[in-house]
Amino acid sequence: MTNLDTLFPGFEARWIDGPAGRIFARVGGEGPPVVLIHGFPQTHAEWHVMAVALARTHTVVCPDLRGYGWSSAPHGDGGRETYTKRAMGQDIIALMRALGHVRFAVVGHDRGARVGYRLALDEPGSVARLVLLDIIPTIAMWEGMNAARAMQVYHWTFLAQPEPIPEKLIQADPAGWLDHTIASWTRAKELKAFHPLALRSYIDSFNDPSRIHAACEDYRAGATTDVEHDRADLDAGRKIACPVLVLWGEAGIPAKGESPLAIWRGSFAPQAQGQAIASGHFLPEENPADTLAAVEPFLAAAD
Repeated sequence: MTNLDTLFPGFEARWIDGPAGRIFARVGGEGPPVVLIHGFPQTHAEWHVMAVALARTHTVVCPDLRGYGWSSAPHGDGGRETYTKRAMGQDIIALMRALGHVRFAVVGHDRGARVGYRLALDEPGSVARLVLLDIIPTIAMWEGMNAARAMQVYHWTFLAQPEPIPEKLIQADPAGWLDHTIASWTRAKELKAFHPLALRSYIDSFNDPSRIHAACEDYRAGATTDVEHDRADLDAGRKIACPVLVLWGEAGIPAKGESPLAIWRGSFAPQAQGQAIASGHFLPEENPADTLAAVEPFLAAAD
């Protein structure tokens, strides 16, 4: 695997035993704790700019989600439990408690943001503040799926197909599929925004058949059990208790259609604040400066 130490100066590499295997994380800085949770098809490397900046004022924890990067990749169960966002959230709880943090801020991007909002609903006493980057709730994505959105996020239905069809198709050219997918979600439709070492780490991870399978299981859960969890909370009237910041790329995935902020306010986070960022889907890498300019004061604000 690619050595990423130079991207995280002053950070320590840690391994923690989680509910389903070992979780890898980088830890650096001092101050109030914040965990940065990456998205698909990436690893903790996506945070290399933001993590170093936030470490000036915070204790920053950057894990690899189960099935991604250097964390364990247990074989899935067709989306029923192993790769649900609820289960992945419990990895974050185990990691942060092992590091001595009972209550912490969460910044999540893409799948990591889905883990983040599920964690805030399931463990309200643990999440002090929540930042969601370029997503709307999982149930809103499925219920609002039309032809344009389906073409934009075809991977939601492709990866969720039963094992082993998507796994076998991707394994024919995993690096090519990943490069095309990542580039297609950027504002410029190219890979220049990504540090070569970070991009290499994404390819290294995705070249592993067990991690291709894990990604498919992540999306199988997203098409089934994750939706059931969202629906149960909506039906029960549950809301996220902590302050919430919603940021999305002007050319990102949820930018077309109803405002992402309006969707969050009308579902799980009526207190949410937020704005668009000049970016595609990958805010932490395409425009880390403007993303930090929004995130830093939000994390610094008193509850």
